[in-house]
Amino acid sequence: MNKLFSMLLVIVLFAMLVVPLYAADPVPTEQPAGVTITATEPITKTDTGGKTLRIVYIPKNTGNPYFDSIINGFMKAGEELGYEFTTVAPSTAEGTGQIPFIKEQTQRGVDAIAISPNDPDAVVPALKQAMSKGVRVVCVNSDMNKEGREVAVLPMDFEITGSSQVELMGSVINYEGEIAILSATTTAPDQNYWIEGMKKALEDPKYAKMKLVKIAYGDDDPQKSLTEAEALLTAFPNLRGIISPTTVGVAAAAQAVETAGAADRVQVVGLGTPNQMRRFIKNGTITKFALWSPYNEGYLSGYMIYGMLTGQVTPGEGNKFVVPQLGEREFLKDNVVITGPPTVFDINNIDEYNF
Repeated sequence: MNKLFSMLLVIVLFAMLVVPLYAADPVPTEQPAGVTITATEPITKTDTGGKTLRIVYIPKNTGNPYFDSIINGFMKAGEELGYEFTTVAPSTAEGTGQIPFIKEQTQRGVDAIAISPNDPDAVVPALKQAMSKGVRVVCVNSDMNKEGREVAVLPMDFEITGSSQVELMGSVINYEGEIAILSATTTAPDQNYWIEGMKKALEDPKYAKMKLVKIAYGDDDPQKSLTEAEALLTAFPNLRGIISPTTVGVAAAAQAVETAGAADRVQVVGLGTPNQMRRFIKNGTITKFALWSPYNEGYLSGYMIYGMLTGQVTPGEGNKFVVPQLGEREFLKDNVVITGPPTVFDINNIDEYNF
């Protein structure tokens, strides 16, 4: 009996020692809920085990100086970190035009796809398929249906983009007169969001004497944008201003006003790059325009994506990471990251910038 008791005691003791080894919680592979990560060191080039990480950027269309600047930022980050960077895009900014490029790059086996979507929904199925194959997907410059991406890098707080453009226009037309908007495509998510912000801002009593007479669409095509701008000048002889929140459109609107010799009565504001707008500022065609740094958008996105691929960056609301030269950035709600505030360019500061 004592022998049987001793055997049972040994078995019980053995079980007490072994069971905890198998019952212990596994090491979590994802960030636990409610835990934030505060970065103190910048993202750096790290050992990838001999693998060359491949990142592709798909802008809305080719030949757009704004996206060319984003591309330059990606390229600079790639030079510093050692990832392979490529960029492909459709020739026109059509809603479904990016889908073949997404599928092609997924099949090519890239590690990450960065995209500036022409349509917030059309590209989602193709991007979901890419993510199912392990491809990291990041929106750059504008957001989309969140099912189709992991992170969105936005140039600024889009909540104030529309209202800030209305205020910029008001400041140059003494808050009075007819105005028009020259946008990109009818489906561009960023443009539509900003336009809604403009409409809401115009309800403020401060802008009671400003009247929105038309919204035109140039499809981010230089010639069509120019034609639409010229049509606005013809159709509305009392027009006082054109707001164009797209780099292609604002340059076309300025060109139309310059050619028509209408700078004394029609003001143009919008979002443009200093290099493309410098001539219009210096010859008095326009007074001021605004933009954040698209180069920094690309540079930040390149570093962030590399950090995600190498385990240095973990998306999640409240988590932070550090990009050399740009400093600390934080993941906001829905994994949105803000690049930085916009700059207003005028005759006094235009030559301080080169992009």
